[in-house]
Amino acid sequence: MTPEPLRDQEYRAPVLFSERVFDGRVWDVRADTFTFGDGELTREYQEHPGAVAVLAVDEADRVLLIKQYRHPIGHRDWELPAGLLDVDGEGAQDAAVRELAEEADLVAADWAPLCRFFSSPGGSSEEIIVYRATGLTATADAFERTGEEAELELRWAPLDEVLEAVLDGRLRNSILAHAVLTEAVLRGRR
Repeated sequence: MTPEPLRDQEYRAPVLFSERVFDGRVWDVRADTFTFGDGELTREYQEHPGAVAVLAVDEADRVLLIKQYRHPIGHRDWELPAGLLDVDGEGAQDAAVRELAEEADLVAADWAPLCRFFSSPGGSSEEIIVYRATGLTATADAFERTGEEAELELRWAPLDEVLEAVLDGRLRNSILAHAVLTEAVLRGRR
């Protein structure tokens, strides 16, 4: 008998009580009490709207990276253009299109889903969807950037160089690492 293919199983434990314990600007913290097994458990977690990211690949087969200040980790880290799914009625790919334009002043002719994953399933509901974008051209106008985005630095780098930096631990952004590793594996299978 062949075992069933590996796949995460969606399951919602019956929630007895749920309360928003912190109402944040970007995301909230929720405490749920639920039944599990023979008992009850209470877990607090980040209630997150979800996010998208873009692995933009140019005609020279380079990947677009942006360097952005991230206060919680105290770093300016290299990452992919990315953003929250926080616009009502906007689909994930439309959000990715918007983020690429806003953060890199680029539009793409071709879009394909690359990977999706939960960023920290023990403490956050965030799911990230990464798209691969090609056929890149500049937007008609540059976007005005504020906050941490005001100091964005853009850099094009060969995929192999980015992959080596991830494997060496020099680049530690989880979205970047997940996307680059997925892209490298998929290329190896073609």
